[in-house]
Amino acid sequence: MLGTLVFVGIIAAVAFGGVGLYNRLVALKHRVATAWSNIDVLLKQRHDELPKLVDTCRQYMQYEQETLEKVMQARSAVHAARESGDVAGLSAAEGGLRAQLGRLFAVAEAYPDLKANASFQQLQSRISELETGIADRRELYNESVNINNATIEQFPASIIAGLFAFKPAKLLEFTDAEKADVSVKALFNA
Repeated sequence: MLGTLVFVGIIAAVAFGGVGLYNRLVALKHRVATAWSNIDVLLKQRHDELPKLVDTCRQYMQYEQETLEKVMQARSAVHAARESGDVAGLSAAEGGLRAQLGRLFAVAEAYPDLKANASFQQLQSRISELETGIADRRELYNESVNINNATIEQFPASIIAGLFAFKPAKLLEFTDAEKADVSVKALFNA
């Protein structure tokens, strides 16, 4: 009788432990999804602001159509990667967009009327705020991914993760070149 109670107690402890691990894995998966949603909201906001910026610049920068077109192409690449959920593609597209925005803002320096335009100043400030927000959210997302991925690999959670097909998430990473400050001098010489 005592042996049966001990056996039932052990089985109950393992079952409760398994349920606890499963619930933790579910919570981590949702934390990663929430962190991605936070990035996605800011990317959508920036996506909506960029055409306004380009239109404002177009009024002043008649000879810079190539620069404006490259910003819009980079915007489209980010949108496509975001819509498809391609984290690696988004990393590359973000780097391209960041470089094109740096180029646009550098070229805008040669247009004093544009720099003085209140709409341009507001849009430039708004996009800079969004860039800061995206960087902050990317850090939170990557932290959530690291915790999720480490937990999935740890024993005994790895058993539960394998049984219920919990998958590791991808980090949102940028190359050193994509993270480097944009060289305004180089942009003027390009």
